[in-house]
Order: sequence, then structure tokens, then C-alpha cells
Amino acid sequence: MKPLFSLAVCLCATVANSIAAADKPHIVLVMADDMGWGQTGYYDHPVLKTPNLDAMAANGLRFDRFYAGAPNCSPTRASVMTGRSNDRTGVLNHGYALHRQERTVAQALRDAGYVTGHFGKWHLNGLRGPGVPVLASDDHNPGEFGFDEWLSVTNFFDRNPILSRMGEFEEFEGDSSEIVVAEAMKFIDRHREGDRPTFTVIWYGTPHSPFVAGEDDKSAFADLDKGSANHYGELVAMDRSIGTLRAGLREYGIEDNTLFWFCSDNGGLPEVKPDSVGGLRGHKGSVFEGGLRVPAIIEWPSVITEPRITSYPAATLDIFPTLAEVVGAPDDALLAVRDGLSLRPMFTHEIGPREKPIPFRHQGRAAIVDNRYKLLSEKPEKGEYQLYDLEADPKETTDLSTEKPEVAARLQKELETFSASVDASQTGADYPEGKVNPGEPPSRNWMETPEYAPFLDELQKRPEYAPRLKPAKKKAKK
Repeated sequence: MKPLFSLAVCLCATVANSIAAADKPHIVLVMADDMGWGQTGYYDHPVLKTPNLDAMAANGLRFDRFYAGAPNCSPTRASVMTGRSNDRTGVLNHGYALHRQERTVAQALRDAGYVTGHFGKWHLNGLRGPGVPVLASDDHNPGEFGFDEWLSVTNFFDRNPILSRMGEFEEFEGDSSEIVVAEAMKFIDRHREGDRPTFTVIWYGTPHSPFVAGEDDKSAFADLDKGSANHYGELVAMDRSIGTLRAGLREYGIEDNTLFWFCSDNGGLPEVKPDSVGGLRGHKGSVFEGGLRVPAIIEWPSVITEPRITSYPAATLDIFPTLAEVVGAPDDALLAVRDGLSLRPMFTHEIGPREKPIPFRHQGRAAIVDNRYKLLSEKPEKGEYQLYDLEADPKETTDLSTEKPEVAARLQKELETFSASVDASQTGADYPEGKVNPGEPPSRNWMETPEYAPFLDELQKRPEYAPRLKPAKKKAKK
């Protein structure tokens, strides 16, 4: 029998833990796939209406200078998961695997008492090619990185998708955005009255190509070319699913204490007309603003009580540090070398200039954003840099590197220091083992992976996928 004092201490601790768990918000992270900065109604897009994103922005904190961690998909997803620049984590480009030694936001929140779920595009398991269900045997599946439940696909997915629920394949009918939101809502509903708050990640396959929209959703764009009409039709359905999600949170009675964060994974696409990037320079794959700046909104009614628009520069790198502070995760929940910072103070007031620049390194390109100034290079190995004043010149029309050499030199030094640090990270210097453990898979096309051979036959029957399922061309031997 325990002494009375010890029993009282245990009971007090149990009550305290229950109160702490009750105070933690539900958290929902939603990310579009290839949605450009200009593709919202609140930015007065010429043809696209997004009433649900507009309502979310009117009720929350809207970021006008929010940056994807990189100018394409897998690298940005790595930055969300880790708070670190993609090249540190092994995710050099699309279809590269996240190192298993990374510490992720899902692991941190699970340790903080959350039940965690992932729905939609994963693309952190080293597989290229059109999205296919994640295999149960895949040692880089979402469960390996902290998700208790997952309904996921390797890459982009469209209407009538085949998804993987914890390794078991399931076929669905309808729009992919609405499907993953409906499944995520079931997850939230199952757990909302339990003793663990929910952490829900929804990564859309919309509006990534191939563009396949429902007839009603693309009807408003009949004057556009076929691809653009379907692209914008996909965004109509995605916006509607945002409305479904917000309405569901209200129905469940958890809207006020749910932190809901929306953004896109990279800039818009050049082939889509009208303009997808709101007049910015560059598109997906570029380190100009059009490739990196994306729409972003945070809604948390019980905390963000005064909706506003901010020009504070922020990034997907900041998501993990912010959520870690929100839930009170220990500092070592993140690796010591990190590139993001917490935006938690922003929820109630402006916090002045950003104390930490936002760095980018991707496929031989590099950039650094330090409040109003941005230095970038598409050929850093040749020492060629361009400097822009983003407050005066957001479209990056005038290179100031000659006019402001001291600013250019300072930022070039910071960028080179960052890059040297990334080089060290790639050797495994940030991990307790001091090295990258063996067994990390190379980037590979799933169509050349034996485990997926039966699935290739199935997808070849689908007209929207067949053109993309040609075997990769092999380089001729010299």
C-alpha cells in the first residue's frame, strides 16, 4: 500500500497532466500542392474565387510574405516536418527520402500527448513518379516518422484515388481534396472527446498536374485552355473542402481551440493561365519570389482574436518551432541545428523585424531573405548574386547588388556560412551518432521498384495516369 502522501502526489500529478492536455489545442496543418501565391480570392485573382480561404483569412492571421522551404514539393515537406532546411535532412529534391534520424513535428507532438494522423500526399520516402499507395513494408512510411494513423500516397493524386490506410490499399470515388478532408474529419471525430488532442496533417494533391476537375467545378472556366480550366476547377474543389473542414470543426465544438494552418508547398506553375503567382517573378523550381512565396493563413479563434494581415517574413521552416512552443515540447524535441523560429508571439501582436534570416538551398540554387532584402543566386559556385529590396520591389525587377554592395556582401557571407553548415549536416554532424546511418534509400522511380510491379498494371488502365507511366529513359553507355 502506498503512503498517503505519495498517493496524493500521484493524484495531483495526474490531475495536472489532464488539465495540461485539456489546454492544448487541436492542430490541423493543411498544404496545397503547386498552388501559387496569387491563386486566392483575397488577392483578387481574375477568375478564381476562394470564399472559404477568404473567410479563413478574414478570421485569422494572413501572411503576405510566407515562404515554402524550397521551390518544390518533397523538400518543403521536409522543412515542415523538421524545422530544418531540406538539404540538411537528405531531401535534396522531389522524391528523396527523409533521414530516419531526423526529429519530426509528429514525433514531438505524439510525445506531448497528441494522437497524430497524416492524410494525402507523403513524398518523403524516396519515390518519384505519380502517386501510388504507400506500402506497409515501406520503412519510410508516415508511421515511421510519428503518425499514429495514416491514409497516404507517395506523390500527387487526383480524382478517384487509390490510397493506403496503414499499408492496406483502398479505392475512393470523387475529388481527392474532399476525400482526404472527409477521412481526416473522421479521425478528428473519433478522438476529439478522448484524453489526447489531435494533430492532423492534410497534404492535398491539388492542384498538381495532371489536372482533373469535376465538370461542375471547371464550368466557370470554359474560356480557358483545357489544362488551366481543370487546374482552377481543382482549386474550386479544394476551397470547398476547406469550408467542409471549418464547418466540421464548428460542428464538433472544437473550432475555438483548434490551430488551423494553411499554406502551399511551392510557387505556382508557368503553364497555368491566368497568372498563378500574382505578378511575382519566377515559378515553381525558381528561387525568385514566384517560386517560393506562397499563400498562408493561421486561424485559432481563442488566441488570434483580432484578425489581421502581416508582412512579417515567415516560412514553413517555422511550423515545427511554433508548434513546439504552443504545446510546450522540450527544446530537444528538435535537433539543435535548425533554421526556423517560433511564430507564437505573432498570434497576438506584431513582433518587429525577423531576428533570423530565411535561407534556401536547392539543386544548385540559393537564396536568403533578411527582412526587406533578399540575396539570391542561380549559380552560387560562380559567385554570381543578385540583391533585391522586397519592400520596394516585390517583383524583383531591379538588382541592387552594385548599388548596395555592403548589404550584398553581408548577405553573401551569411548565405555561405549557412551553406557550409548544411554541408556539415549532410555528413550527419547534427545527429547523436555523428553520421548518417546506413540504409537510407536512393531516390528512385516506383515504376522500377519490384514491390510495385502489380500496381503498375492497375494504373496503366487509368487514362489520366497512362501518359506518365512510361519507363524511365536509361542513359546510353558511352
